[in-house]
Amino acid sequence: MAILRDEIPEKYVDLIYLDPPFNSNANYNVLFSEKTGEKSAAQIAAFTDTWHWSPDSQAAYSYVVLKGGKLSELLSALHTALGTNDMMAYLVMMAVRLRELHRVLKDTGSIYLHCDPNASHYLKILMDAIFGVENFRNEIIWKRKAGRGETNNAAIRFGVSHDTILFYAKSSATPFVRQYRPNNEKYIETKYTHVEPDGRKYQLDNLTSPSYRANLIYEYKG
Repeated sequence: MAILRDEIPEKYVDLIYLDPPFNSNANYNVLFSEKTGEKSAAQIAAFTDTWHWSPDSQAAYSYVVLKGGKLSELLSALHTALGTNDMMAYLVMMAVRLRELHRVLKDTGSIYLHCDPNASHYLKILMDAIFGVENFRNEIIWKRKAGRGETNNAAIRFGVSHDTILFYAKSSATPFVRQYRPNNEKYIETKYTHVEPDGRKYQLDNLTSPSYRANLIYEYKG
């Protein structure tokens, strides 16, 4: 956080993708081990003690609130609604970082925030407050595994099989370049079986409204 705040200039970055730890009420696996193969004690502490309300959480919360603006108002409202619990500690941690990421992102830049269903709804409104509702572009659903029964909470909920990626632009100047790929030739041959005189292929389709509601019935070619 200190490097982001103190070392990276304003409007310096074109693209941001962040995959922060999720507020999943679980201890995360250690990313690195010592040369002996043992787990790193420092990382264990970092990953198990982060999401609890603490003096650091309170200090970060006070810092954001004193800054004023939409983010201050939103965090104050969330604090009133949620109280000083683990979720609020997580959101405060994310808020101070997202604010700095907004600062360093160019006006033509974009940001992708990877999260999961435990906090994606709260992170969405944080992003709305920081980047602007008008700059929300997509909620991308990433299916990370096939649906299946779970050992934990298997008796009280459906299996969790997806993560969420929130895509925001910095401003209306952020470009979006559509991606194209050629259609499969076998698909074209089987689906587009009619040919125009100039060689273009097409298919016929049924124009009947599937619901047959009166407001969806239109005259076509008389």
